[in-house]
Amino acid sequence: PPLTQFFLDCGGLVRTDKKPALCKSYQKLITDLWHKNRHVAPSFSLTQPSFVVPTNLFQGIKAVNPMFRGYSQQDSQEFLRCLMDQLHEELKETVVEPEDQSPAIGGDDSPDEDDRSRSDSDFQSCESCSADSEGPRGPEEAEEVDMLIPDEEKANREWQKEKNLINNLYRAGSHGDLDKDVDTTNESRTIISSQGAIKQGKTADSNPEIQISNNARPHSPSVNEAIAPKLSSSPPKSTPMWPSLSSAHKKVTSFAPPKSKRQRKYRSVISDVFDGTIVSSVQCLTCDRVSVTLENFQDISLPIPGKEDLAKLHSSSHQTALVKAGSCGEAYAPQGWIAFVMEYIKSWFWGPVVTLQDCLAAFFARDELKGDNMYSCEKCKKLRNGVKFCKVQSLPEILCIHLKRFRHELMFSTKIGTHVSFPLDGLDLQPFLAKDSSAQITTYDLLSVICHHGTASSGHYIAYCRNDLNQLWYEFDDQSVTEVSESCVQNAEAYVLFYKKSNEDAQKERRKVTALLNMMEPSLLQFYISRQWLNKFRTFAEPGPISNNDFLCAHGGVPPHKATYIDDLVLMLPQNVWDHLYSRYGGGPAVNHLYVCHTCQMEIEKLEKRRKNELDMFVRLNKAFQEEESPVVIYCISMHWFREWEAFVKGKDNDPPGPIDNSKIAVNKNGHITLKQGADSGQISEETWNFLHSIHGGGPVVTVRPSVSHQEVETSQAEEKIEVETRSV
Repeated sequence: PPLTQFFLDCGGLVRTDKKPALCKSYQKLITDLWHKNRHVAPSFSLTQPSFVVPTNLFQGIKAVNPMFRGYSQQDSQEFLRCLMDQLHEELKETVVEPEDQSPAIGGDDSPDEDDRSRSDSDFQSCESCSADSEGPRGPEEAEEVDMLIPDEEKANREWQKEKNLINNLYRAGSHGDLDKDVDTTNESRTIISSQGAIKQGKTADSNPEIQISNNARPHSPSVNEAIAPKLSSSPPKSTPMWPSLSSAHKKVTSFAPPKSKRQRKYRSVISDVFDGTIVSSVQCLTCDRVSVTLENFQDISLPIPGKEDLAKLHSSSHQTALVKAGSCGEAYAPQGWIAFVMEYIKSWFWGPVVTLQDCLAAFFARDELKGDNMYSCEKCKKLRNGVKFCKVQSLPEILCIHLKRFRHELMFSTKIGTHVSFPLDGLDLQPFLAKDSSAQITTYDLLSVICHHGTASSGHYIAYCRNDLNQLWYEFDDQSVTEVSESCVQNAEAYVLFYKKSNEDAQKERRKVTALLNMMEPSLLQFYISRQWLNKFRTFAEPGPISNNDFLCAHGGVPPHKATYIDDLVLMLPQNVWDHLYSRYGGGPAVNHLYVCHTCQMEIEKLEKRRKNELDMFVRLNKAFQEEESPVVIYCISMHWFREWEAFVKGKDNDPPGPIDNSKIAVNKNGHITLKQGADSGQISEETWNFLHSIHGGGPVVTVRPSVSHQEVETSQAEEKIEVETRSV
């Protein structure tokens, strides 16, 4: 199976700095289970034990999800989902997006100047800006003046100059002036453009009727300065061309929350193996408007239809209605009236005969939205009767199907014991595909089944799994493993089923590549290829185009933080094997020379310089603010944004926090923006606000004037928040 093979063959890729490092525990479990010395030994054998105890994995799961602590019965499907989610969080990495050098398209969607992320030259220390503020001096005159001024007074003067410069530059309304007084000997380029000019293209966001779910943003790995010895420091003469990616965004109103940092895309071996896409459509029966939503899924929870539901699904009239509605009537197209009547008669004596195809058809059948479940139409601006139906847009490599056997009512829970027959081979999902789906392989073979024995309140789980080496089925019941027949598996009361795509052509391709490798043909060039993609080629029915982006940056080089373990990321292939794979699957880019990306190294250095400058200036400004006895005006800042900024300047997050978002701490009273009572906010000086706002932009401006006594208490409490957050700096 793909996931098992990944942890066996790509162990060097299992890296995480997140607790409890569940991926490490899972990797150890898999390697122990598939150890080459493991064999079915008697219990008294002193060589290799015949069982493995996953203690570390279980402890890690309990640490992340407290509901699994203790000895009460838990749902296996929930356990699997929690395990997969945690593995994804620990293993996910950023999808490399090529840099877009084209200018932004003007119009309503162009970002405001204040909301863009500043370039590296904008984050120099203001200490260097004050040198030329009073005009040039001769060296002797400057030295004489410095000797006459006491050190303390000299420091106060210099500090006042910096404060005045920040305020003057900010009030001038031209943030571009900051570039004039900084050292311009270094190249000025954007470090990380979280709110920069983004080229608007034709994306899902440009259509208000289409919504696409996004993944959450993880913590980026830290930078390692060590370089692998096999990497050179110079890039090749020709660099690969990267297609530009575009994203749409909306203009922010004056009091609306400012645009957040750019959403990044992430992937992991979990998402590669289990992720699929469903397209849901809702049609208003009044105006015929159709709203389409795309959403990812890792498993499908199917209902178990009863007698009446089965009669509707099998009736020819319902089939016709479903076919017209673009739903799943095709699944029952070959069935005639005679077969339907025979099944209906048998159901009276032996109960309803439910197949997995019935459950799929019930899930994908159209749903009438009426009565208490009416549809809120955006075009009509009213509740309307509607029709909802869904289809599969893209199919996962491993299809996880969960049967809803447990029904939880208000006072009690029950279990549906209906037997659901399922195929061991050849499960076809073609009838449930969307018309514009690009899926080529639609048939699946059963990989494993989880069964539950007992009631809704207590019971026991066992599993049936097919060994990929000898194609035999085994029953796993705690520490007991027994070989079983296929009929035993088919008679099981299935709860969760795992199906794998089947493709004979993929097996033929693997045999061809093996034959080419055994030829030992002399090769003038050696090509590097991703180990992750090779794992897909060995285990996936559809490995997709070759993707070497997991060890390359957007500039075509090796990112500095991956240079130390590049051997774990790549494998070298002879030219004839590379040519065959490239002609068959495409993708790339072709790599026969590895080098550390100089551009990424420069950006890392600039990013560190930016962090240091921002942090040092904030500490100095905040220290001066704490020493000020009676400030005239105090600026408020959202602690949520401040914590994101703090994580950025301390190196815990590689992405800038985006524009300041004070919308959650502000309230509009009679046209004046004031601080919301009890808001999670901190107090800073005017100079600190101007400094942060000149870099990050955002708003709105929220101020308090400490003239009323009860406000002094709130001010001191908010100041303590800032002190607590920055005490470790």
